[in-house]
Amino acid sequence: MPLGEFALIDRFFRGCGAPRPDVTLGVGDDAALLECPAGRQLVAAIDTLVEGTHFPPGCPAASVGHRALAVNLSDLAAMGAEPAWALLALTLPRAEERWLEEFSRGLAALAREFGVALVGGDTTRGPLCATVQILGSVERGTALTRSGGAAGEALYVSGTPGDAAAGLKLEQARLAVADARAARYLRERFLFPSPRVALGRRLRGYASACIDVSDGLLGDAGKLARASGCGVALDYEALPLSQSLLNAVGPELARELALAGGDDYELLFSVPSARAAALLGELPAQEWGYTRIGSLRREPGAVLMRDGSVIDFSHCGFDHFASGR
Repeated sequence: MPLGEFALIDRFFRGCGAPRPDVTLGVGDDAALLECPAGRQLVAAIDTLVEGTHFPPGCPAASVGHRALAVNLSDLAAMGAEPAWALLALTLPRAEERWLEEFSRGLAALAREFGVALVGGDTTRGPLCATVQILGSVERGTALTRSGGAAGEALYVSGTPGDAAAGLKLEQARLAVADARAARYLRERFLFPSPRVALGRRLRGYASACIDVSDGLLGDAGKLARASGCGVALDYEALPLSQSLLNAVGPELARELALAGGDDYELLFSVPSARAAALLGELPAQEWGYTRIGSLRREPGAVLMRDGSVIDFSHCGFDHFASGR
């Protein structure tokens, strides 16, 4: 007997994620009832993953579930927010129980890790597509935004950008890597990204502006700079690169992937000089995994510097609606 919509929801998604006392009514009714914390602002984000656009056909179902939530957690991390609740809209070509079991397992594991409860959503038939809306909160007036930066501030990025882009190429069979250990690491970085929620929360009070790196480091740096009314200069030699990426593709392609590749879900943030010493003292870079890669500047636009000179780099990042996509 085919699995119906309500049986599907009840079996795979009721009770998915972390139990929370602020959920008065969750999955199974027309809408959820949630208790909003006093003195805090609600933070909301939504992202859609489409098969063939955001992940290759045949991608592991557990990865699709994980990534559907991770990309939203990364948005809340960039705001310095505390995640709480999620809603899922899942479009399926068919209700395959094994696929659904793995998808819900991947989603639920990450939700439990970050204390997120799945409180509602919808399922329908169609091309494979997963949309998650996440809701969280932040103390009133403390949220990080893209627009708080100023010229002269230092720019930092967490993690090692470029790994996920290489992992995607491996999943698409567009890259051959002889080092099996490096290949496994890079695939994992694409399939199961780690949103920097803890770092985002701790950056409140230090960072003036923040953005999550999802569409390419250079392009996202430009977005932060434009929102802050300034430009940005990135140091080509300062880009943090993982040893796995270097072993897989060499330094030149590694830097290209770090600058233009997407799906990193790292945090890019600016810090005023008056707060830099406190940041480095209280959140040591080695412990928290971030690197200074440049500065905001008065001149508009995003430029790449090498040995004091601007170098040409034509790839600015991913745009869903750019010509030729």
